[in-house]
Amino acid sequence: MTTILHLGLGSFHRAHQALYIHELRERGDTEWSITGGNLRPDMLATMEALQAQGGAYTLETVTPQGERSYTRIESIQKVIPYQDDLAPLIAAGAEATTRIISFTVTEAGYYLDAKNQLDWATFADLRADLEAVKAGRAGHTIYGGLVSILRARMHSGAGAVTLMNCDNLRHNGERSRAGLLQFIDALGDTALKAWVEQNTSSPNAMVDRITPRPTPDVAERVKAATGWDDQAAIMGESFIQWVIEDNFIAGRPAWEQVGVEMVQSVDAYEEAKIRLLNATHSCIAWAGTLVGYQYIHEGTHDAVIRRIAYDYVTDDTIPVLDTPENPSPLDLRAYRDVVLDRFGNPAICDTNQRVAMDGYSKIPGFIVPTIRERLARGESIASVIMLPALFLAYLQRWHEGKIAYTYQDQAMDPAAAHAICEAADPVAAFAADPVLWGPLASTPRLLDALRVGYARVQLFVQNHLGAGPV
Repeated sequence: MTTILHLGLGSFHRAHQALYIHELRERGDTEWSITGGNLRPDMLATMEALQAQGGAYTLETVTPQGERSYTRIESIQKVIPYQDDLAPLIAAGAEATTRIISFTVTEAGYYLDAKNQLDWATFADLRADLEAVKAGRAGHTIYGGLVSILRARMHSGAGAVTLMNCDNLRHNGERSRAGLLQFIDALGDTALKAWVEQNTSSPNAMVDRITPRPTPDVAERVKAATGWDDQAAIMGESFIQWVIEDNFIAGRPAWEQVGVEMVQSVDAYEEAKIRLLNATHSCIAWAGTLVGYQYIHEGTHDAVIRRIAYDYVTDDTIPVLDTPENPSPLDLRAYRDVVLDRFGNPAICDTNQRVAMDGYSKIPGFIVPTIRERLARGESIASVIMLPALFLAYLQRWHEGKIAYTYQDQAMDPAAAHAICEAADPVAAFAADPVLWGPLASTPRLLDALRVGYARVQLFVQNHLGAGPV
């Protein structure tokens, strides 16, 4: 049996990649299975449940019409309990039968700046991880963890392995590989760098499926429908997509037999997904939170919020992704409409809390490229600027302690964010933040557009809540 070692056994992996392997096994192709664990002590209760259930769990799938179905997933054949020294994960990664190491750690977990350089200055945990690995301890960022695993693999002579990024990150294979090699350079381990360059590949991929954090009622419905008291049950929408660059150095599953698109380049799919889906998702979450909604579908069905999202895609984003010189292979207007229909699915109950997180990585990753390209063409950014303007209003609510949930943002420096909100001119301070804007920071056209967009956001909130300025 051939193994995929997956780092990060969260809901998305279990509703997406693990499902595809499960479907292959159901078809009789049992060559590949998944061994999984976490680099950090996350989701301990879920991990214990998965161990107790032998890696099996139930996926509840919900259509936009509210039809529910249940699948028992058994592709995760081994669950590795968390240990601070990562010894069991490292041992699994050093096995010759492990041919793919895949990972989901969220967009912010790659610590890359606008120039695809590791941002050592901003991220203390990245610096601490480097020192830990230098001292001979296991690393707990994706880079430190991979270094710990790949060093053991190199020394064991286990052979080549594919490093497969499954996160929502533009050019995710290339960028995570670049970050890994920079981390190895900082370690000064020239032997490991040479081995990684010769014995690993890092395919780019585009992943898509809305997978909310499971609430207790998911397990209740699973028990009612299947009779199984599943403590690791998850749910997801019926839509699913995976597009992968066919660049595997040590073999791969026959994913094309179960609906995965194996392609030479994922660029067009990736850009459509990141800009039309991910950015729109964040837009709806930030706007919905500002006016008191809890769920994504509530904001999607709000006419004003839906129009902000629709105009962002239609006015500013589609025109830079589908041009006479470089036409998109996708029907972007149809894709836009499918996305909004998916977001409007009330059965998903996807929370604004989940989608609103990590704005400090989503603005530069998902939104700034459209702003930059529109400005380079001398065109308006009136529609796209509404997304960062919404986030500024959201940030000010967070600063005042008025967000109804805990906001999580791995890339945000809380002190710097509070300083923006306390500035005499918060809009100018926000527009000057290099973490968010890179070279665009403080440019006049950006600042002018942001002032107009922020005024529109204030009016939007006042009209909804009858409140004063946010």
